[in-house]
This record gives sequence, structure tokens and C-alpha cells, in this order.
Amino acid sequence: MPLIFAMTSARAFGAALLVAIGLMVAGCGKQPGDTANDVVKIGLAAPITGPQAHIGVDIRNGAQLAVQDINAAGLTIGGRKIKLELLAEDDEANPTKAATVAQKLVDAKVAGVVGHFNSGASIPASKVYADAGIPQISPSSTNPKYTQQGFKTTFRVVANDDQQGPVAAQFALATLKPHKVAVIDDSTAYGQGIADTFEAAIKAGGAQLVAREHTSDKDTDFKAILTKVKGLQPDLIFFGGIDPQAGPMVKQMAELGLKARFMGGDGIQTPNLIKLAGAAAEGVLASMPGLPKERMPGGSRFLEKFKAQFHIEVELFAPMGYDAVYVLVEAMKRAGSTDPAKFLPEVGKTDYQGIIGPIAFDAKGDLKNGPVTVYVVKDGKWDTLEVVTPGADAKRAAPETKS
Repeated sequence: MPLIFAMTSARAFGAALLVAIGLMVAGCGKQPGDTANDVVKIGLAAPITGPQAHIGVDIRNGAQLAVQDINAAGLTIGGRKIKLELLAEDDEANPTKAATVAQKLVDAKVAGVVGHFNSGASIPASKVYADAGIPQISPSSTNPKYTQQGFKTTFRVVANDDQQGPVAAQFALATLKPHKVAVIDDSTAYGQGIADTFEAAIKAGGAQLVAREHTSDKDTDFKAILTKVKGLQPDLIFFGGIDPQAGPMVKQMAELGLKARFMGGDGIQTPNLIKLAGAAAEGVLASMPGLPKERMPGGSRFLEKFKAQFHIEVELFAPMGYDAVYVLVEAMKRAGSTDPAKFLPEVGKTDYQGIIGPIAFDAKGDLKNGPVTVYVVKDGKWDTLEVVTPGADAKRAAPETKS
């Protein structure tokens, strides 16, 4: 073979090889739904560790289940095939950590955020998300201040304390008919907020407030406060706080022989409260924004799917976490974009039938016509007593009394 021919052939082969390699690289490059550009991150912020982790993990699991369901069904937005990715961060139920976590999620370029659990975390974090123009949907924060800051990025899928507190108080007045009431809160934005609205409504209804006490969301010994309250002989004690404090408080009430009924808000309406308080939990009352899980339009199927996936029962706000993800995605679909600047206006226009029921927001980002349910611990489990929907009469669903 002549040398010139051999060299020419080698060059031709090399050129062909380079073209082939280029085509292979291009073939392995950007593919719809299979590149970083087509992965859309949804942020999740809640207490994943610490005393409130059971509630935070519950919310995370609900959001994760939504992401899995959406990805399995296939998602196309603006002509692009999209894969969702949940980026979960632990705010430790700490206001300072919550703001740090919020900035971390912003820096990670999440399209939207589901969270936080605690009002005391959602409120400081909301400024960070607002500055970045990223929509934040809390599945659980009930303090009215969260949506009263004027931010266009804050939303919630539960009734707020201006709705929940009066429902709890009106139920107590009508059913328990207390003459003397003591109110205790855990000094957090959530605990103080719901305690304030309950106190205002209970006094307006004619009951006498004999004590207003404060503890913290870290304390577990309440005997000093309870001893003081016992001397005032209240018929009812209302606690604004979460179950890690409510459980020991109820147990210590029994140990001190304090016979008053005990009531709280959504933060205590968990299986964990019953576990912590033991037999003393019997008769404890709690209000909870939302319908009873088994009465939610998609509740039964969701509960089954959740247990099959995570091998545990729903703790509290998992259905709200699930729906919050769908609200964000539906807004993206309507806008034809995953850019927060483009789909944020659509979040406020939400009209969505979720697991929890109809979801629509008012001008502040509050859930319109959010129902509130009152529960009681009966025979070691939470039973539904009453469901109240704004603008409608209360619907009594009391379990039969055993003889």
C-alpha cells in the first residue's frame, strides 16, 4: 500500500471516528426529562429531627408521595418533560435555623417550597422566600401573621387561628359549659397565637379566665404551673402548643389530681399525644384545621397508599403536604413554565380539588372556607366530635357513649 494512501485513509478514519464520537456525545447530552435542566426541585422544610420530628417527617412523607405520584404519571410543562425532585431540609422547629434553611433552599434554586410546619419557623422564613420571589405553601402554619405581612409568596392550605381558636372556644362553651378557664401556651408564635384567639372567644362567651400562663416548647415539667392553676379550680385548661409538651402536661395533671378537662389545638391532635399521656389522655379535646382524614374527598385512598409506601399511619399534616406539591405543579402547568416569576401569579388563582377538599386562596394567601374539626380521645384513639365549615352550621358526629 502506498504511504500517501495509507496516511489519507488514516486521516479519513480519524475524522470519521471524531464525528462518531461527537454524535455519541450529542446523543448522551440534553434529552427532555433526562437532564439537570429538566429536573425541577421542590423544597420541603420542617423539623426532621428533635421532639417534633414525627410531625415533620409526616409532612415530608406526604410531599414525597406527591412527587412520586406526579413523576409516575408523567409531567410535561411548556412542552418540556419534567421530573420533580424533593429537596428536604430540617429546620429543627427553630426560627433562626428556619431562615438559614430557607436561604439554603433559595440558593439550591427550588421552584417552590412546601413548609414550614411551625408558624414560628414559617414567619421568618417567609421573608427569605419573598425576597427571592419563590412561592411558599405551608401545610400547617396557622398563626394569622404568616399571611398578614403583605408578601405575594405566602400561602397556606389550612384554616388559620382566627378561625380555629373561636371554633374550639365555641365548642367548649356549648358542650363543656365551663365557668372558669385557664390558658397556657408554649411561648411560640403558634402556641401564643391560638391561645390568644381561644382566650378572646372564651371570654366573649361569658367564661371567666382565671389564669394565663406561659411555658416553652422545650419544657416537660409543668407541675409548678399546674399546682398554681389547680388552686384556682378551673373547669377547663386550654393549651397552645405541641404534643411533646401536651402529653406530659396531661399526665402530670392526673398525678396532681387536677380534674379540669384539657383542650388544645392541632399541635396536640396526634397519636403521639396519646402515647405520651397514657391513660390520662382519655377525654382530651383538640381542634384541627381540615376535615377528618377519612372524610377527605381522597382521604381513604391516600391513607392506604401512605401506609403501603411508608409502613406507618399518617400522623397529622401529610395530606396537606401532598396537596401543597400539587398546587405548585398545577400553577406551573397553567403558566406553562417552572420559573417562579412566571407561575407565582397562578398560585394565587388556584381552584383545585385536592385530597383535603377544595383549595382556593384569598388575597392574603389564606385558605378560603377552611373547615375545622373538633376531636376527643375516646378508648385510646381520636374520635370526631364536630366539623365546622365557615358559613355553614356545625355538623355533629359524636360517637355513641358506651354504657
